[in-house]
Amino acid sequence: LNVERQKPLPVVWREVKLDIGFRADLIVENKVVLEIKSVEQLKEVHGKQVLTYLKITKMKLGLLINFNVPIIKLGIKRVVSNL
Repeated sequence: LNVERQKPLPVVWREVKLDIGFRADLIVENKVVLEIKSVEQLKEVHGKQVLTYLKITKMKLGLLINFNVPIIKLGIKRVVSNL
């Protein structure tokens, strides 16, 4: 699999362009954005962060993964854009 780590994502706002506005943790096969966390509990802002990455990259699927849970499947949240 083609996996890019800490991929810089450019941000354009009006006439201002930032080459590295955000950094996605992992992008797999240019199709899935993975955002890795290790927090007590996922918050709404974490999901919005993934949604922002999806909009910038024009991808449709993102996974928000929290490793601070007893069972990993409880820490995975699917985030979609433009479906």
